[in-house]
Amino acid sequence: MFARPPSAATANAAPAGQGEAMARALKLAANPFVSAGAAAGLFLVAAATLIIVTSDSHAGAPSVRVRLAPAAKLDPTPLRTGVDPTAAPTLDSLPLGADVAMPGAPGQATITLPQGGRINGAHGPDGGPPTATAPLQPKSPPLVAAPLTGLSQPGPGGPLPIIAKDGRTPFGAYARPFASNGKPKVALIVGGLGLNAVATKAAIERLPPEISLSFVPYADGLQGWIDMARAAGHEVILEIPMEPIDYPNNDPGPYTLMAQGQPAEFSRRLDWLLSRGAGYFAVTNYLGGRFLQTEPAMGSFAAALKARGVGFLDDGSARRSTAAQGPMRASADTIVDQDLSSDAIDRQLTALEASALSKGQSLGMGFAYPVTVGQVSRWAAGLAGRGYQLAPASAIAHR
Repeated sequence: MFARPPSAATANAAPAGQGEAMARALKLAANPFVSAGAAAGLFLVAAATLIIVTSDSHAGAPSVRVRLAPAAKLDPTPLRTGVDPTAAPTLDSLPLGADVAMPGAPGQATITLPQGGRINGAHGPDGGPPTATAPLQPKSPPLVAAPLTGLSQPGPGGPLPIIAKDGRTPFGAYARPFASNGKPKVALIVGGLGLNAVATKAAIERLPPEISLSFVPYADGLQGWIDMARAAGHEVILEIPMEPIDYPNNDPGPYTLMAQGQPAEFSRRLDWLLSRGAGYFAVTNYLGGRFLQTEPAMGSFAAALKARGVGFLDDGSARRSTAAQGPMRASADTIVDQDLSSDAIDRQLTALEASALSKGQSLGMGFAYPVTVGQVSRWAAGLAGRGYQLAPASAIAHR
């Protein structure tokens, strides 16, 4: 039950002795020392209450600081060669806690664990524990800096590759030099590079220089990455986005080559893509399930590459295309990391060796996942001892 409020008469009639107690209280309150002490006590009580209410049950646990550069937007303005690579890549999908080292800057990506441990690299693609980082490869003589005189002309995004007046081609000039030792040749392309700074730098530094690297044309500061890769001895390939079967649900970007595109628009897009950087010897397809199977489109594409002296290495999808003939060509025998587990990648690499043993040469493709870079580095280290020669992809291509 609710208590009834007191009546006015009751409220005004103070009990005996209550007036004396009130007088003493007022006298104490007038004392400045008592007032200060009471205020301090009230402050302590309020502070204690605030701490109890706002306390964090995880206080004192290790924290992670993330230092990221802002992601740059695609800007289809002309790209100059020799740009500052420290301003290059966007940082999509970087691992939590990564201290990112950009091209030309010291350091490496590091994850600080709650237990205080440190692991180099990124999380595995399946969200599991990070893969052990592959060791740094011995330094290789750098490849010649690009662009070379006479092998380019101004384009909408930078230098467009051309065949020099003396007959030199970008394929011949920018491919990694190779001398066969007579053993079966095994080549591998690792791609998807340029968008993730950690993955790109790891592939450049930790894969053997004989491994060819392919770069996404939409990567900002692309020339800086190409220069860095060639300085480490890697030959470079440019990825060309092509219309997939499920377009537009799966859209490779604003400069995608369309199977039914008008000739003028096709040329505009291809010229922009090919002028994104200098120093690549060939291009490869990114997606393209519909484009690669459309003979007129493939014919125009192959003719444009041949006219510019650039090769075409596909992921195996254009193996039977008769329209793709003309430029220097090669088709991959397998994608080594369709199943992202160490054992599965090892099996595909072993199958690549078997293919080289039966045909004399083989070509594989993969992506710059941490697990792929780690497994490929270890596999390549023992390849010569098993009777094979690791070759750049350009050594597999033929006309």
